[in-house]
Amino acid sequence: MDSESIDSLILSSDPQHPANLICTLCRNFYNWGWVTGTGGGTSIRHGPHIFIAPSGVQKELLQPKDMFVMDYFTRKYLREPPVLNPSQCTPLFLAAFDRGAGCCIHTHSQWAVLVTLLVERDAKEAGDDVHSKCFEIEKIEQIKGIPKGRGKQGMLGYFDKLSIPIIENTAHERDLTSSLTAAMEQHPDTYAVLVRRHGIYVWGDDVQKAKTQAESLDYIFQLAVRMREMALPWAS
Repeated sequence: MDSESIDSLILSSDPQHPANLICTLCRNFYNWGWVTGTGGGTSIRHGPHIFIAPSGVQKELLQPKDMFVMDYFTRKYLREPPVLNPSQCTPLFLAAFDRGAGCCIHTHSQWAVLVTLLVERDAKEAGDDVHSKCFEIEKIEQIKGIPKGRGKQGMLGYFDKLSIPIIENTAHERDLTSSLTAAMEQHPDTYAVLVRRHGIYVWGDDVQKAKTQAESLDYIFQLAVRMREMALPWAS
């Protein structure tokens, strides 16, 4: 492909085009404190193409021209912006797309980090295996914003228990891939994986669902931290 054809992959006046959507999402996420200091990332699958925000770039300043585009089937880049680096999150995004996701969001939300620390502390105080513990909460209305599971109809209900697996952080983002994939296999109904002392990966069938789930989870995590401050239990 020549340079004009390559750039046609990311140039569109349609605000719903993946290259434009990623920029809009990342600006919102920055304003919400999810992707400060160039952290975090977002990727959208559109047909055979994967659109990925670059690494090490201030997410609130992203432009469509900054997007990487990969062929989903060959895993080869069709477009690589000069100077910019591919996202370290790419293999983790691909793990979500391999499970049917249309969008994957990675944030460094403080609330997500805090709940992983609270689960870790609880496990240590109880003498339990930290690595086997999930974040669990029930009887919170916002749980209704999370689907029941892959291939299942409907959303979780008020009386359902929300369970999000937690994996341990690594020195390099790409090294999380194997543990993220393992968590997905062990918890096939989950649409999110927490990374201890790091953040969260959330995916959905499309952009709207992934965003809704990320927002719902962040609300729940913030509420969980506040509940713990008042010695209120997350689950019975």
